[in-house]
Amino acid sequence: MTNTVTLEKKGHVLLIGLNRPEQNNLFNDELIFDLAAALGELERDPDLRCGVLFAHGKHFTLGLDLREVKSTINEKGERQYPEGSIDPMGRVEPYRTKPLICAVHGICLTLGIEIALASDIRLAETNTRFLQMEVKRGIFPFGGATSRFVQTAGWGNAMRYMLTGDEFSSEEAYRMGIVQEVVDKEKLLPRAIELAENIARQSPLGTQTTIKVARLSLMEGEKRGLQEIWPAAIELFGTEDAKEGATAFLERREAVFKGR
Repeated sequence: MTNTVTLEKKGHVLLIGLNRPEQNNLFNDELIFDLAAALGELERDPDLRCGVLFAHGKHFTLGLDLREVKSTINEKGERQYPEGSIDPMGRVEPYRTKPLICAVHGICLTLGIEIALASDIRLAETNTRFLQMEVKRGIFPFGGATSRFVQTAGWGNAMRYMLTGDEFSSEEAYRMGIVQEVVDKEKLLPRAIELAENIARQSPLGTQTTIKVARLSLMEGEKRGLQEIWPAAIELFGTEDAKEGATAFLERREAVFKGR
C-alpha cells in the first residue's frame, strides 16, 4: 500500500485515512485501489471489528479524477480489483461484512458521497458541503448513489440534488438521513472512534450478521431478507459469543466477546 491511505490500529478498530491532502483527496486510480486494499485488510484481520474512514487535509474529497480512472474500467464498465480487495462503493462482491463508520468534513463531492453511503454510519462536521454534481459534468452518479441515495433519503430528496447538482449542507444531509450525527470539526474523528469502539465491544458475529441480513433485504428484497433471519439466528445461538452474552446478562456484567 502507498501513502495515499494511512492505516492505524486502535484496539479492535482500524482507522483508514484518505491521504492526498495536496490534491484535496481527489480520487485517482491509486487512491481507489489503496482504499479497496485497506477495506480488505479490515475484513481479513480477525482482531479488527470495526473501521473508521476519514480524510487528512482540508476536505474529505473533491470527488473522482475522471482523467485518471478510465484506464482501469473494462469494456463492461467494471473496475477489476486485486484479490483480497473490497470495492469501496460496495457495488461488486465480495461485500464488506465488518461495520464501517465514515466521518466527512470540508467538501464532500460526488464519489465521496457514494463511498460514505456505502458505509454503515456517517458523521459530518458542522460546515461540510455536499454536492452530487455529476449532471453538471455531462454524466451521472455511477458509484452507487442512484440506489443508495434513493434508499436513504427517498426519491424526492435524492432527485432534488442528483438532478440539479445543487449543494446541500450538513443539516440538510442530517434531515435526509445521509448522515446520522453532525458535530464540530474537532470532535468529528474522536466521536467516530467512540462509536466504533462501542460497536467493537459487541459480538462481532452479531454485528456482521446484522449487516449481512440487512444488506440482503435491501439488495434482494424484504421477503428474501426475512427468509434468512431464522437460519442466521439458529447459527448464532450455537456460538460461544451467544453463550457469553446470555451469561453476562444473568451475571449483570458487560459481555466479553471472542468472535467465536
